[in-house]
Amino acid sequence: MDKITFLGAGSTVFAKNVLGDCITTDAMREFEYALYDIDHQRLEESYMMLSNINRNSNDGKAKVVKYADRLDALRGAKYVINCIQVGGYDPCTITDFEIPKKYGLRQTIGDTHGIGGMFRALRTIPVMLDFAKDMEKVCPDALFINYTNPMSMLCLAMFRASSVNTVGLCHSHQACVPELLAELGMPWDGVSYKISGINHMAWLLEISRNGEDLYPIIRKRAQEGPIYAPTLALRELHPEYADRIPSVAEQFTPDNHHDMVRFEIMKQFGYFVTESSEHSSEYYPWFIKKDHPELIDRFHIPLDEYPRRCRDQIARWKQQAEHLVHNENLTHTRSSEYAAGIIEALETGRTFGFAGNVLNTGLIDNLPFDACVEVSCMVNEGHLSPCHMGPLPNQLAALNRRQIEVHQLTVDAALTRKKEYIYQAAMLDPHAGSELTIDEIRSLVDDLIQAHGDWLPEYH
Repeated sequence: MDKITFLGAGSTVFAKNVLGDCITTDAMREFEYALYDIDHQRLEESYMMLSNINRNSNDGKAKVVKYADRLDALRGAKYVINCIQVGGYDPCTITDFEIPKKYGLRQTIGDTHGIGGMFRALRTIPVMLDFAKDMEKVCPDALFINYTNPMSMLCLAMFRASSVNTVGLCHSHQACVPELLAELGMPWDGVSYKISGINHMAWLLEISRNGEDLYPIIRKRAQEGPIYAPTLALRELHPEYADRIPSVAEQFTPDNHHDMVRFEIMKQFGYFVTESSEHSSEYYPWFIKKDHPELIDRFHIPLDEYPRRCRDQIARWKQQAEHLVHNENLTHTRSSEYAAGIIEALETGRTFGFAGNVLNTGLIDNLPFDACVEVSCMVNEGHLSPCHMGPLPNQLAALNRRQIEVHQLTVDAALTRKKEYIYQAAMLDPHAGSELTIDEIRSLVDDLIQAHGDWLPEYH
């Protein structure tokens, strides 16, 4: 029996989307679904939920198994899906936000780039490489599908320090075009586009319909308005959350809407970026500045947004659990996640296209070859192949390279345990480097290492 292993299976909502898609796809209906998580209560909840889906939407054809031992969970797996969060909200996410705040360095999400992303990588990479060692022993040919952030740094560590076949998946690429066009009141059906760059900073390079370049219209509407909240696009992209998304889009002006940072980046650099404004605001040196607090209101930047989301999610879980875990009639409708499409294509020989995070083996000509890049990928005749995307416009490549340098040094630190690389990565971070002195950055790094304690290995 073929086997899909899900690491971090206590992420119950995400497990429903990803594994629910797989269980209800013909090519994977009779697979074993191996669930593993260090939180045994959440593991049990996900097991109950997926068992109900398997019974109600798959006639019980799949085998859903929960494992207490990680090696057993991985043994013989054909596909491994990773969705872990090392250290969780409390204490590690709190630490990622509160320590920098003492230095006047504010963040919104802190999970991908910047200081927060760096320290999330430093505590996650050792765990990921332990996964890789286990996989090399008991399922060396398995495909490792990573959903955990910080995507670029984690995948880069896997590329550099393991033999595991790895691809990273993120939602921002697939949501980018529907959200942008919905914001401008434009339909997104029949649209062709090209996106290339790095995770959370990939660029909409081309967009057309029936051969007509839509960028002149997009740029004009972005300046003249009106701008709409992309609620209708979100309802279609995420039907599982439709009850929480308004059915009518609110209307705003170009000077006052929810996506100000991304539109400003497009105005200044010519292209729309994939990741949301709340994420993007902390990736550049121009938006969150302690000497210019007026920018927070001007660009509607939600400081401390990720901790707030974590608290809301924790508070909501009991209500969600009643529907997901204790609902014996639970069924599943296919979500927009890529994982099931990739696995189905690999199993059947069908063709499937998606955006993946892979090693830049010349795929983007003017980014470093040892970087993790986010590009179009194809599964065809049972093989997964990233596509050559050509060069980025120079201004976009420059923005990407600023983050890539931080990624590379952070991974260097994780692999060598040299603290000096952490200092250097933090100094090169565009946000920290624009706000803090060298001495402040070094002190901040020391404080974060001390506050994380045993969540980090020892650095020298």
